[in-house]
Amino acid sequence: MKSKLKIIILLFGCIIGFGCNSKNQDKKEVKQEIKNKMTAKDILGNPDYLAISYGGYREKSREDNQPTISELKEDLKLVHAMGIRIIRTYNVQPKLPHAANILEAIHQLKQEDSSFEMYVMLGAWIDCLNAWTELDPNHDIESEQNKEEIDRAVALANKYPDIVKIIAVGNEAMIRWATSYYVQPSVILKHVNYLQNLKKQGKLDKDLWITSSDDFASWGGGDPTYRVKDLEDLIKAVDYVSMHTYAYHNSHYNPQFWKVPENEQHLSDLEKIDNAMLRALEFAKMQYKNVSDYVKSIDATKTIHIGETGWATVSSGHYGVNGSRATDEYKQGLYYKHLRNWTNKAGISCFYFEAFDEQWKDAQNPSGSENHFGLFTLKGEAKYPIWNLVDDGVFKDLKRGGNPITKTFNGNKEELMKTVLVPNTEYQR
Repeated sequence: MKSKLKIIILLFGCIIGFGCNSKNQDKKEVKQEIKNKMTAKDILGNPDYLAISYGGYREKSREDNQPTISELKEDLKLVHAMGIRIIRTYNVQPKLPHAANILEAIHQLKQEDSSFEMYVMLGAWIDCLNAWTELDPNHDIESEQNKEEIDRAVALANKYPDIVKIIAVGNEAMIRWATSYYVQPSVILKHVNYLQNLKKQGKLDKDLWITSSDDFASWGGGDPTYRVKDLEDLIKAVDYVSMHTYAYHNSHYNPQFWKVPENEQHLSDLEKIDNAMLRALEFAKMQYKNVSDYVKSIDATKTIHIGETGWATVSSGHYGVNGSRATDEYKQGLYYKHLRNWTNKAGISCFYFEAFDEQWKDAQNPSGSENHFGLFTLKGEAKYPIWNLVDDGVFKDLKRGGNPITKTFNGNKEELMKTVLVPNTEYQR
């Protein structure tokens, strides 16, 4: 009898176990289904879905040194550990399969770990005629390559609909200081309308959001000469506005907000620096408000998110010791903290620029600021803004290029602070 009872109990346990396992599996499948159905509307402005700009290039040349899928997965695990759930890419050019490889890397990570969740704002690069050639760029006519770029973005969005939630037509493609390639708003409008029509025809996911990611001035937040009919129509056509704001660059080009005012000259150096970073926050808020006010005057239903903002940690030029002195990790840490706190509370997505340093951007000048906007160094050291995450152990067992994640300056804040300078009040650009 005892042996029969044991068999019955064992069988009953197996049945119960199977039932539990079945229920657990059902729960996992439901959760995965929910993730697959998450839309841009669900994730943009949601503080549980932090955003960041991501470029995985590690070498001095993009053309010759594409990151491998394995390297991209390594990076994606790091940003996922930070709490990032949306990343932004910049182009889908055929000679640079970076974006396509990122999507494949995310796809593989999701297959390997059902808890891995990451979405993409996929950029399609837009140029004018003769951009990046020896010929004079014609800003009134677009490059013939733009249509192919848009088509590649469409193909990737359809191949990875569970990952690609936004397509951005152009990156700083309408701002006139982009003298090598900028186009008129009519060009961006044309491609945005094309993508919106594909959604209506069922050739793109109806919940995919379409935007253009551009400087605050391009969205009517500054120079009134940008406020033309085509821009008004573009504002109405996009699903939301993606604007860029850079107090960092303006510490050189528009330094009034940056210099220490007379009524703060008596403060300590640290107080002067901390106050300057609060003014940098207010500068970003002002540019956001200026864009919002104009956009809402055109279309009151339109939301505005920040497609780019950041702070470099090294500069041999305008922002270093002989310039505005905006550059160091301490200031980057304050800016990152201020921007995250503000945007999270305000329901604004902030695609912070950027996750990792990239040395190809100013390959001939290793100390050029464009190479040093990352929250991680090239070899995977965590900069000051995310030292706390190292302390919290979120990067435990994760590596970049074989290197465990450690802190810059070996975590010695006193050594870091030796590199921190008060804003240059006497600076004349």
